[in-house]
Amino acid sequence: MNLHITQDTIDTIDHLQLVGEVDAYTAPKLKEVLVPLTEKQGATIVIDLQQVDYMDSTGLGIFVGALKSTKKNDGTMKLSGMTERVKRLFEITGLTEVMDIDNEVKGEAR
Repeated sequence: MNLHITQDTIDTIDHLQLVGEVDAYTAPKLKEVLVPLTEKQGATIVIDLQQVDYMDSTGLGIFVGALKSTKKNDGTMKLSGMTERVKRLFEITGLTEVMDIDNEVKGEAR
């Protein structure tokens, strides 16, 4: 499957909406869009994962790198709308302890 990324900026907040799978195949596309946003000084980034039905360790690595870059540049990054399956992956790896994640879990993706 592919990954579709929609990017929008509203009141200086960068919003990304991801649809599809974040894996070794699609992660470079996500990195290409996300990393430049994290390098902006003081950026605020909100990433909607409601329609991501699968993510592997490569995808997690992209988010870890993005978090480090965001913090280095005095910005913030928030993940929202995770399905139970994706949130479980973040919990197992301990990333829920270091990332700003919306606690409202969405239903499973179709």
